[in-house]
Amino acid sequence: MVKIGLTGSIAVGKTTVCEMFRELGCHILDADHAAREVVAPGTPGLAKIAKEFGESILQPDGSLDRQKMGSLVFADESKRLLLNSIVHPLVIEYQTLWIEGIEAKEPDSIAIVDAALMIESGGYKRFDALIVIWCEPDVQLKRLMERDEISEADAERRIAAQMPQEEKKGFADYLIDTTDGIVSTRRQVTAVFEKLKGIELAH
Repeated sequence: MVKIGLTGSIAVGKTTVCEMFRELGCHILDADHAAREVVAPGTPGLAKIAKEFGESILQPDGSLDRQKMGSLVFADESKRLLLNSIVHPLVIEYQTLWIEGIEAKEPDSIAIVDAALMIESGGYKRFDALIVIWCEPDVQLKRLMERDEISEADAERRIAAQMPQEEKKGFADYLIDTTDGIVSTRRQVTAVFEKLKGIELAH
């Protein structure tokens, strides 16, 4: 099985690209899905977060208030690092179990794990190759403002809290530029998919 890491900054189109790879027959583990699962109500992950950050970051139904958590950690570097130190090991464990499950059922398949902090955490090293999704900064800013319905200043702050796109691109085995929209992106995804099948054959 080929194990591929996929990453990119906020609002560059990772979800869209993952959907295209899924249509081509790849198994996809979405980062947000993994991150939600490890802090679902009743999990040790959520208990730990509530202990460190206080009960006020929980919704009335006991689930994590993501919006409150987001504004808290994007405004304070130390809180962001603390949250990552809790969630990250849990996400890595979740990814590992998911990969093992796919490998047991379909040993000849391509499994792609999408994770935002894959480079920063060093997690990308456990994959056969790394795909980095990116787009032009002005397009990223516009997409983020529209997607999250936030101001330009808020969007810029969130982007600035992450590793710069140019730096991420330096780690990539494959780059996919989503700046020009769906048709151009799909063409690049298909080309990368063909190369991933080549890795599979070489295994």
